[in-house]
Amino acid sequence: MNALHHRRRLAFLTLLAATSLCAVETATAQATPQGGTRQWTVSRYDEFERGTPTNIALRNDGRMEAAPALRPITTTQASFLWSLTSVGADLYAGSGAASGGSQLFRIDSKGVITTAASFKELNVQALLPLPDGGLLAATSPDGKVYRSLGAGVAGTGAPQVAFDSATTAEKPKYLWSMALAKDGDLLVATGAPAVIYRVSLKNPAAKPTILFRSGDQHIRCLLVAPDGTIYAGSDGAGIIYRISPDGKPFALYAAPKHEITSLALDAAGNLYAAGVGDRRPPPLPPLSTSGQPAVSIAVLQAGSALAATNNNLVPEGSEIYRIAPDGTPLRLLALPMDVVYALTFRNGALYAGSGNRGRVYRVDPTNAGVYTDVAHAEASQVTAMTQTASGIALATANSGKLLMISDVVAANANYVSDVFDGETATRWGRTEVVGSTSGVEIFVRSGNVENPHDSLSNLWSDWSPVKPDQTPLPVPAARYLQWKAVLHPGAQLRSVTVNYLPRNLPPQVDDVVVQPGARWTPPGGSGGGSGTVAIGFRNAASNAPALSVEERVAPPLIAQRDRTAVTARWLSHDPNDDKLTYTVDFRDVHEQTWHLLKDKIIEHAYSFDSGLLPDGEYELRITASDAPSHTTAEALTAERISPPFTVDTTPPVLGTLAATVRNGNLHATFDATDSTSPIAHAEFSVDAGPWQYLEPAGALSDSKSEHYDFTAAVTGEGPHTVAIRVFDRNENAVSAKALAK
Repeated sequence: MNALHHRRRLAFLTLLAATSLCAVETATAQATPQGGTRQWTVSRYDEFERGTPTNIALRNDGRMEAAPALRPITTTQASFLWSLTSVGADLYAGSGAASGGSQLFRIDSKGVITTAASFKELNVQALLPLPDGGLLAATSPDGKVYRSLGAGVAGTGAPQVAFDSATTAEKPKYLWSMALAKDGDLLVATGAPAVIYRVSLKNPAAKPTILFRSGDQHIRCLLVAPDGTIYAGSDGAGIIYRISPDGKPFALYAAPKHEITSLALDAAGNLYAAGVGDRRPPPLPPLSTSGQPAVSIAVLQAGSALAATNNNLVPEGSEIYRIAPDGTPLRLLALPMDVVYALTFRNGALYAGSGNRGRVYRVDPTNAGVYTDVAHAEASQVTAMTQTASGIALATANSGKLLMISDVVAANANYVSDVFDGETATRWGRTEVVGSTSGVEIFVRSGNVENPHDSLSNLWSDWSPVKPDQTPLPVPAARYLQWKAVLHPGAQLRSVTVNYLPRNLPPQVDDVVVQPGARWTPPGGSGGGSGTVAIGFRNAASNAPALSVEERVAPPLIAQRDRTAVTARWLSHDPNDDKLTYTVDFRDVHEQTWHLLKDKIIEHAYSFDSGLLPDGEYELRITASDAPSHTTAEALTAERISPPFTVDTTPPVLGTLAATVRNGNLHATFDATDSTSPIAHAEFSVDAGPWQYLEPAGALSDSKSEHYDFTAAVTGEGPHTVAIRVFDRNENAVSAKALAK
């Protein structure tokens, strides 16, 4: 190694030592450790929803407690149960089918199911018990209202037709709901068109009369208050009507939703309504009046019924409204992921049966926005509810089941969390439980396969009880963890936090690129140079299969063109998401020893002056360290070596430029040699004229040494001045001139 090489390297290393000290202070001040003990916390409603509750009531603000006991009553052969009511100790459920007719099921107090009646229509859409012990069943489409008296309810008598839609002038397609007026007449809510009929049960021979008609598509639900006031909800414009006993209507509330699916009333006279689907203007024109031409009406099924049949969500979900006795409306609750099919009020709370996740919610009527998920029906929709002496009976669709929510809190309430992934072998520490000081038991188990029941053999540890402040947890160190909470009646759980420490894994340097002739300035610095250079990764995807999509397609780094600089850029990641720092070393490709270039780098790129290195071919080594997130004993490193790159800051060396003039022509010869890179091109100028491209002997300029021999025409008496300049591939240039005589 020559003396010039030694002097340049000494100057270079001295400068690096000074800049490295500055880099250490900067990195230490900016580094925020991300390693050490971490926490997995489950406290929000959406986090609790990922687990598996059994008899657990989960409030939407994250409170968990034992739920009312939910028990199955029976499972029917029907896919859909649309209606439900109770007569004495028995339950009656109406079914739906795609073809083949529908049934009325009777379920006794022991859960024994029998078929009380069969109908040719596809759906038993509504049921209404009568004061005399009889039962009314409304069927659709093109349906009828059937009446069973006394023993006929139990299936020993044939149902009689109390109302036939085909005998009316309007011939409604759907019969949606029924209610008894205060005078004992039957009210039937229909769709396509939207009409409420009054039917005399005392005088079956009397023709039905129209109590109310609407320009909407359907009247979906009916409710009669103790004072005889009639409430009705429509589909299309989402209007809640208040109708006097003599038939005078008033639009009580126009909901933001297009369909009102259910109504309920509390003892104080507050009306509750469920609205579903996004609002749309009514597509039907107003119905014709006497003497006007007939209006054609499209037959459209209610959106909530379509959602249940197709097992799809209604756009924009559901909302529940409370309308005070003075008419003041309040949006009590919004459920963007649920379709509310049924409402009932019991023990001071409003219960809502919904789809398409089969949930039952208990809504706080005095605290808007607060609700509790009290039951999962293991069916897609809870379509109907009716009250019994001991609780609320539920009817479901997809598939057709009957269940009971008891007024008594379940004795065996437990919740199993979602599986947590520590991403590597992990030590599990103390649990932090927020909630009741007693009545809550916590259990844990761990494993190294994601699914605890991934095979016939349980590959996880057994459930182990956790004592207060116990650390570490009584489970093996493993990648995955689950916890289970057992809640006794009266206890409440608000959050569970598990402390854990993942095993440290080394970082990875996935790719390195080096670009001579470019200078990158860190954010906040000042750059220079003419033009820009885009420095991208050529093979990041193949070298880093574990990277995220964002990292695999990392955008090019924009640097300034600067022939006196070299820029390195690298791509890295850490399996533990630790904060990383980087060290850059260099070596000549013919050496074995690495020399420090820069350490404590926090960016993913670094530029340095190429003039501080002797000309030659070099490699860079990028070392990533997770030391900012770990102790010195636990810190890990990884490295990657760049492809070789060339440093060339020395211009070519010229031989003697010999020039003569003969017969009006200038003839010149010279040699050019470069120790590092091939000669790129040469130019000449005669008597300060324009520069002209000059080819070497043999025309190809592809070697470190080239010979030039050229002739140029000149005029006038001599002598003449000839100038030359020669460039290597790194734009290092040398020039010379001679006097030709």
